[in-house]
Amino acid sequence: MRKHKLYANLKKCIFGASEIPVLGCLVGKNGVRPDPGKVRVINEWPTPSNVKELRQFLGLATYLCKHVSNYAGKIRPLSQLLKKDAAWDWTAECQKAFDAVKQGLTEAQILAVADQDRPFHVVCDASDFSIGCALMQHDHEGRDRVVYYQSRQLKPAERNYPVHDKELLAMKYALAKFRVYLRE
Repeated sequence: MRKHKLYANLKKCIFGASEIPVLGCLVGKNGVRPDPGKVRVINEWPTPSNVKELRQFLGLATYLCKHVSNYAGKIRPLSQLLKKDAAWDWTAECQKAFDAVKQGLTEAQILAVADQDRPFHVVCDASDFSIGCALMQHDHEGRDRVVYYQSRQLKPAERNYPVHDKELLAMKYALAKFRVYLRE
């Protein structure tokens, strides 16, 4: 390692651990899961009372969005409050979205670690306001495991697309987001 100018600090090394913390997630032999400390902070987050507090909440939640199916669709009412000239009006729909994000992260499944020796497949979906996709892979027991979730809200013009065009847009989005895994 020294030949290539790589150095290790023994105080920072972890040996024989079943899981290790990596960028806000815990990675282990069973897969990748959100750090329980971050999930606890999100669960204990009080209802935002202004745009600044909402931005702080969404900043942390969005960091873990790869664990939540259709994250962009779930946060839509909240993101409407962040628009430039939007008046702050915390409605029941906003509270429902806020709770859905918390619940989605609390119940987040363990994501599979990508295995380049196994084939990947992609599942896509589109709704009136968002598109989403999941990169999936069969594990050693033949079960479908999610490797990664991706989603985004539709732009105003895209909302006018017919359903089949929204589905195609979701496929295009998935191919762009997962291109590193789907190259061969």
